[in-house]
Amino acid sequence: MKKIGITGQSGFVGTHLFNSLSLLDNEFQLVPFEKEYFQDQEKLVHFVSSCDVIVHLAALNRHNDPEIIYQTNVGLVKKLIAALEQRGSTAHIIMSSSSQEERDNLYGKSKKEGRELFSEWAINSGGTFSGLIIPNVYGPFGHPYYNSVVATFSHQIANGETPVIKEDGTLKLIYVGELVEEIIDKIRTKANEHYFNVPHTAEAKVSEILKLLQDYRKLYQDAGEIPVLNNSFETNLFNTYRCYIDVRNYFPVKFQKHTDARGSFVEVIRLGIGGQVSFSTTVPGITRGNHFHTRKIERFAVIKGKALIQLRRMGTDEVLDFYLDGDEPAYVDMPIWYTHNIKNIGDEVLYTNFWINEPYNQEDPDTYFVEV
Repeated sequence: MKKIGITGQSGFVGTHLFNSLSLLDNEFQLVPFEKEYFQDQEKLVHFVSSCDVIVHLAALNRHNDPEIIYQTNVGLVKKLIAALEQRGSTAHIIMSSSSQEERDNLYGKSKKEGRELFSEWAINSGGTFSGLIIPNVYGPFGHPYYNSVVATFSHQIANGETPVIKEDGTLKLIYVGELVEEIIDKIRTKANEHYFNVPHTAEAKVSEILKLLQDYRKLYQDAGEIPVLNNSFETNLFNTYRCYIDVRNYFPVKFQKHTDARGSFVEVIRLGIGGQVSFSTTVPGITRGNHFHTRKIERFAVIKGKALIQLRRMGTDEVLDFYLDGDEPAYVDMPIWYTHNIKNIGDEVLYTNFWINEPYNQEDPDTYFVEV
């Protein structure tokens, strides 16, 4: 079982990589990393000596002073190499560099020099090094004004702000989940590639991305409709956008209920895509779920009875409680990477409609069981 440490473990890509590797605990053992290790040589050396593989993601992306970005990023690499040399380690190092390597800026220069320093270390020590040249990364939980324009625009649109395009360039993009798959592949194959261009999986102008995100606001956030998603890029972008909605104040969303002498009628969901619709009854006191998805879009709609729906983002402790009552039919959508459940808290049978955008596939269920 390979022991893997991730510098920048709590960052955008680091969090996704850590959570994904934790699902493969029969194959990999994670070695925890804290950012203060870079300030304590003894702790850094201990960390290095505990790892078979080190994924170096820690870096400074933005600062008012570009020289600080340069000095910080090169300095982190030098500290890690010093720890490797002190222990005589030949661990497999995987470094995230950037497509900005060839640009005339100090961030790109810092990434290129860092990669070259690791390459030199690997040649001299007999270690293994994978230097990944990565395109623009987007995905859930990226930090606005820091990680990507997708994160910034999603945050602004979801919160009623107006984005401004500074330069309508064409971006080569990779979804964070796809990047994680590339990194895991390098871990498994022990790839000794000192310069590897990670292929982008989508290409779009900034204005095209903005238009899609604005449509998601109008259709999904304002009207409750699942939009048309033409390809994996649009599905990934939609799932990214959803994570910037303040779920605490957005859910549960009440349906419009039409009642006359015959009874009542509620439209549960309007879809631009297909999927699977299910109906369930749950007896009092029973809880369903306690699982999460990494790509699926899912809606729980309570039609009759009283329910408690709970959500918790993986890697956090905060549990979000939503109380629903069939007398006022409502729904809650499940963000990806949130474990969730539904419990009948009433005295009668609970009636629930479930919709998910993929029919269940036993060979690829994308369902991971974790207690909320």
